[in-house]
Parts: sequence; structure tokens; C-alpha cells
Amino acid sequence: MANPPYASPSAGLPPQTALHAGRAVFTEAYAVIPHGVMRDIVTSYLPHWTETRAWVIARPMSGFSETFSQYIMEVFPGGGSAQPEPDKTAEGVLFVVTGQANLTIDGKAHLLKPGGYAFLPPSCVWTLFNKGTEPVRFHWVRKRYEAVEGIETPPAFVANEQDEPIIWMPDTANTWGTTRFVDPQDLRHDMHVNIVTLEPGASIPFEETHVMEHGLYVLEGKAVYRLNRDWVEVEAGDFMWLRAFCPQACYAGGPGRFRYLLYKDVNRHMKLGGVLK
Repeated sequence: MANPPYASPSAGLPPQTALHAGRAVFTEAYAVIPHGVMRDIVTSYLPHWTETRAWVIARPMSGFSETFSQYIMEVFPGGGSAQPEPDKTAEGVLFVVTGQANLTIDGKAHLLKPGGYAFLPPSCVWTLFNKGTEPVRFHWVRKRYEAVEGIETPPAFVANEQDEPIIWMPDTANTWGTTRFVDPQDLRHDMHVNIVTLEPGASIPFEETHVMEHGLYVLEGKAVYRLNRDWVEVEAGDFMWLRAFCPQACYAGGPGRFRYLLYKDVNRHMKLGGVLK
């Protein structure tokens, strides 16, 4: 099966004749970063990465993402890093959308093509380079791993979404489903990065309101998404952040599939604030 198309940033700059009609929204409960604002001028450069730039679309900060950061990395031919991760407590997930990445994990080589997925546990030794002739773009989701006494740290692994089945939700006639790379009941993992697929006309037919923080990057298609009190139009290349308990629902109204890369924090007790007396 051929890889489906995956959206990635527009880059460049819009012409001076372009009208400002953006869809960017930042609220106390959610944010929408549309693909049209992911331009050259908002890229970042990271230590120990060569011929590389990044669109930072989520970072821990007050009033925004609390548990994770998410970058869209662009590595040009000959670029990459032998020291990619500065934080030994951080775990990561890579998901390739264009090009090919030469990844090594603890000395073992892997070639990640579009749809390629890698889980990187904390303290693992990994490198990534672009040995091809075209730029490679990939998502890099980072989270500080929450260790639990008596539960081992999960090992690194590499997969491709083309080799993983879509698990369809019950009573949806195979129109709404999730591609999972980790067993939801595997308590070694404290985050999931999955792919959600909705066929044309499918919906999330109720307002999900629950404890997980969400990051949703639209890989393909378009939909109308319920975020807190608002219905928002989203399409390929847009990013949505939802804080815990932000109501969400969805209607996939486009001519093709609506698919997004989904981050959420899972499988851990809630941290208790304040001081007990």
C-alpha cells in the first residue's frame, strides 16, 4: 500500500498582496495554529543540529501545553544530529511525513520513510541524519517520562503506520478508528501518539470531556471540530492543542478522509497540588 499524503508546513512567506484572513486562535482552553502561519519567519534552530530548522507548535508553559512539546523538524540533506536530545529524562516519538531519516537507536540503524514511527525511551542513545537528496520532515513529540516504582521503562521500537491496522470504534460501521502503536493497557507507557481516522461524513458524536491533554496535527483532509464552546474549521497542516477537560467533538465533512496525529498523556495518577496540613 502506498503511503497516504501527509501535510507539512507551508514554509516560505505569503506575498505582499495576500489578504489577512487567518484562523489562528489562542484561548484559555484550546489553541489552533493553522498551517498558513507556519512560515520561515517562525522557525527555530536547536543546539547540536546541523542543516536543520524546526516549527515549535507546542511547549510547556503557563496557560498552554503542560505535559509535552512538539516540533516539526526539517532536516536538509547532509544535516542531522549526533546529540539530538539534551534531557535524559525525556522520552520521544518521531513520525516522518516527507523524505527519509537515517535513525540509529543504541547503535542499531533504521531507515524511517513517510509513515515511519519511532518510540525513544528516556536515556536511550540515538542519532538522526538525512543521508538522502531531499529534505526530511518529521514530528518530534517530547515528554518527561514519569517513572513508577515496580514498572519498567518501555523499550525503544520502530514501526510504520502502513503496517498497523486501524482499530475501528464499535457501532461506527468502520468510519471512525485509531491506529495505535502501543497497547492502551501497557502501563509502562505514560503517553500515546496515535493516528485517528474519520471517513467522510463520520463524526465524534458527543462532546468528549476528559482528563487527557491533547495535541492534534491534521495529516490529511478537513473537518469542523468542536473546541470548548466553538466550532472551528480545520484542514491538513493545522495543529490543535486542547487542555484537560476541554470539550471536543468532530464532524468530517470533506470529500476525503480526515486524519490527525494525536498526542495524549495517559496511565498515571493525577499530581496533587497544595500542601497537606
